[in-house]
Amino acid sequence: MPNSLADAFRSLYGEEPRIYRAPGRVNLIGEHTDYNQGLVMPAAIDLPTEVAAGVRDDRRIVLRSENFAETVELDLDAAPTRDQRHWSDYPFGVAIELERAGRRLRGANMLVRSEVPIGSGLSSSAAIEVATGFALLDIAEAPIDRFELARICQRAENEFVGMRCGLMDQFTSCFGHAGQALMIDCRSLDYRLLPLPQKVKLVICNTMVKHDLAASEYNARRAECEEAVRLIARKLPRIQSLRDVTLDVLEQTGGELPEVSRKRSRHVVSENARVIEAAAALQGGDMETFGALMRESHSSLRDDFEVSCEDLDLMVDLANKSEGVVGARMTGGGFGGCTVNLVKAESVDSFRQNVSDGYRQATGHEPEIYVCTPAQGVERVA
Repeated sequence: MPNSLADAFRSLYGEEPRIYRAPGRVNLIGEHTDYNQGLVMPAAIDLPTEVAAGVRDDRRIVLRSENFAETVELDLDAAPTRDQRHWSDYPFGVAIELERAGRRLRGANMLVRSEVPIGSGLSSSAAIEVATGFALLDIAEAPIDRFELARICQRAENEFVGMRCGLMDQFTSCFGHAGQALMIDCRSLDYRLLPLPQKVKLVICNTMVKHDLAASEYNARRAECEEAVRLIARKLPRIQSLRDVTLDVLEQTGGELPEVSRKRSRHVVSENARVIEAAAALQGGDMETFGALMRESHSSLRDDFEVSCEDLDLMVDLANKSEGVVGARMTGGGFGGCTVNLVKAESVDSFRQNVSDGYRQATGHEPEIYVCTPAQGVERVA
């Protein structure tokens, strides 16, 4: 097999490609807040999805995935109106939404290679959406607005794929910055960069477990949050989303809410507050406070939002017992996938060994552990 993606593309299509790269992401804190117009703190990571692309003379997109060892095609002039329950729904959904947004695309030969573990909660879907969308716009010589690209990729996942995700994943893949996390206001889309100290490493532990109910439960949590807003707004009409709810408001109205609505609301409201505290801690170099907020976040996701699972809880417990750990929590939608850990640089090797051994002994599964660096957002590679 050719070593580089460009070599593989030349062997497959017999022409020179352009190469594009979009990163996956990990969320340090601020989980299930993005679709509630709240605050999040992700970082793009150096586990990318790469797309090689060349122009065709027709209006067909021919897409080969190295990860799935499969080639699929889309006719832009006869595109399906709904998902096919296939991995290609993510890139093809973006192409369809770009056309609906008035972008006249050209046909393309494409080859995809991804290092983002699929189904891990590290946003492999957003990475392929953003990389594909950026590539299609570039070869069509269309202007690229990263804000618009992020929104179109989100819309493709919401409306074509049927996953009601917020904007965080696509936004981070578009706007990630090397060496830094982003604090994003998912209502205004204002963001600021926060430097991650070099003495602390970003370590991601993959449980290698993804429960079948993850997607349906994700959509259910969003619906539960919307129901909570509806109930609170009957008393306080100014409330448009859980972003507008404070702990004081929740205390005033919480007794009138069903238990599920109260718990879901409490997580989102307290998580938004944790993001603000975490940003201040990071800015001030107070990693002890940052770690404590990560632990609180995991407890809230486990107990109030109920999206953790035994595998994630075990991985977090093993991490918190390891020397040199600043903080640990589940990351992503939940019900499996990954934990995110901040670990002192000198302790990374022992951390990997301890967590890997403990998890294997307890579950029989061999975890994957990635030591990551905050990466740049989507770009064309020279």
